[in-house]
Amino acid sequence: MGARVTRVYRNFNLESRATREISKDKPTSAPRHPVARPGPLPDDPQIQEEIRKKNDKLLALLKEVYVDSRDPPVQVKDEGGIIPSKQQEYRLTKLGHLRDLDISSIPKGKISVVEVLTLLNNHKLSPQTWTTEKIAKEYNIDLKEVTSLLEFFIPFAVEIFPPKNRKAL
Repeated sequence: MGARVTRVYRNFNLESRATREISKDKPTSAPRHPVARPGPLPDDPQIQEEIRKKNDKLLALLKEVYVDSRDPPVQVKDEGGIIPSKQQEYRLTKLGHLRDLDISSIPKGKISVVEVLTLLNNHKLSPQTWTTEKIAKEYNIDLKEVTSLLEFFIPFAVEIFPPKNRKAL
């Protein structure tokens, strides 16, 4: 029922409204910027003469410039056929329980998810033995990053709440 009412108001006097809108004056476009006069053509003899003319001052400055270039050291492709872009130090990881699927080497300063979970668990169980300094030394990561990791990264913790009884209320 509501659609019929809105359709009536929408189509009311439609032709006259459309005619009024079409008969309105069209808006005028913005004025265009003046166009600069086109310069001389490339075949112009003045341009050709200017191109061929030598500038002694610029030649003298160019002779003072000395460029010394050296080729970068040759990089050898490793077994995978990949050329390493920059030299990184890698460390062996503490292998998890996936063995073949685990990552075998990680760049220094980085840490795998398995290692994060193990070090957080170790720190939670015995914080006196697994201090931030020991973790930073063990996994070759920055002390500042270890402190922020221990402070802000919280692994899953299961909490079981006792059921509420009406008698307890």
